[in-house]
Amino acid sequence: MDILQIWNEALEVLKNEVSVVSYTTWFKTLIPIEIKNNTIILQTFETFAQGIISQRYSLLIQNAIRQVTNMDFDVKITVLDQVNNTQKSANQSPVLTNEVSIKNNLNPKYTFETFVIGGGNRMAYTASLAVAETPSKAYNPLFLYGGVGLGKTHLMHSIGHFILAQNPSARILYISSETFTNELINSIQLKNNEAFRNKYRNIDVLLVDDIQFIAGKTGTQEEFFHTFNTLHEANKQIIISSDRPPKEIETLEERLISRFEWGLIADIQAPDLETRIAILKKKVEGEKYNIPDDVLVFVATSIKSNIRELEGAINRILAFSKLQNLPIDLNLAKESLKDFISARPKNITIEYIQEIVASYYNLKIEDFKSKKRNRAISYPRQIAMYLSRSLTDMSLPKIGEMFGGRDHTTVMHGYDKIYTEINNSLEIKKIVELLENRIKGN
Repeated sequence: MDILQIWNEALEVLKNEVSVVSYTTWFKTLIPIEIKNNTIILQTFETFAQGIISQRYSLLIQNAIRQVTNMDFDVKITVLDQVNNTQKSANQSPVLTNEVSIKNNLNPKYTFETFVIGGGNRMAYTASLAVAETPSKAYNPLFLYGGVGLGKTHLMHSIGHFILAQNPSARILYISSETFTNELINSIQLKNNEAFRNKYRNIDVLLVDDIQFIAGKTGTQEEFFHTFNTLHEANKQIIISSDRPPKEIETLEERLISRFEWGLIADIQAPDLETRIAILKKKVEGEKYNIPDDVLVFVATSIKSNIRELEGAINRILAFSKLQNLPIDLNLAKESLKDFISARPKNITIEYIQEIVASYYNLKIEDFKSKKRNRAISYPRQIAMYLSRSLTDMSLPKIGEMFGGRDHTTVMHGYDKIYTEINNSLEIKKIVELLENRIKGN
């Protein structure tokens, strides 16, 4: 086995042993370099990451490699900067240099050229382009909000790519607030706060996705507050996204809300039919398959929620056509999507969600509406609230009303808690997916 094969198989082992966030943050980005003197050398882009991986995860990596090779190897984590620039001064601080632009986390697929403009996203697009053309001069910060899969992340990456095209030396970093939180926790545990702050405060453009998940996290909010201030005072551009406007983020500190409102707040709404068709046409551009317009109209008419599901439907049609060796037409589209569309939440009610979740946990629907707060009831109630927000178009106050007249902030807290646990616990993720499938009739 060569080192690339060893590392790819070791990654599969690690994927099952750590959380999704840890896997994505620390392991997925490591590059296998060589095997030397019974030592496997892996490379990262940052001194900060090197310290955490070496001190916290070396044994885990060694065990994963042992599982796939039946041999014992030492593991050494190097930094790109150390490999290519050994002549640098030993006392240089571990700040982000231009090499770090390689690890800016930008997705090459997400550019302004591939973004489809419609009535629901025009303002957000225009604001994003203005920020990209004149960073820190147009709107700072730029705050984008909207539902899942509507294009917030696409616009954030587009801004990063545009700025890099104009200024290749720009130091740009895209992260989720979950990653920011985890790296902060690790830096505290490893007494490595200086490297953490150097990473986030020595950049030109900071793009933070899903900022709502720092709500209720006092330490994270404190650190982000000072990071925001440092960058803003240095005239650096900040772009933030959320699923709701700042004032609706429960337990977000007022001083952060105030700063998020310094610039421009732009929302993104679900695409209308014409925009959905345009998105699908953009998706199939360059595909070797010929997809007739009536198929695109059928998909756009059947799926109205978000862009990810539209693209998923097209991928399903393409796969079905390839596997069956059949040309794509309306009949094939209907056949390939019949289960996909019938399983979608068409007329799912909160009452039905409560019924399914209550049955799973051997509770009564009345328990969800009661004032009981013991975990045996409150936790399933939060799962039901999460599913109610995810699978219906009901407003937060309406959902709260259906759960015994609870305040909309209680619903939001329940949603955020379950969302976070889904990302951190494979067991919770499986339970929620099971309940969601039952609700959809899968």
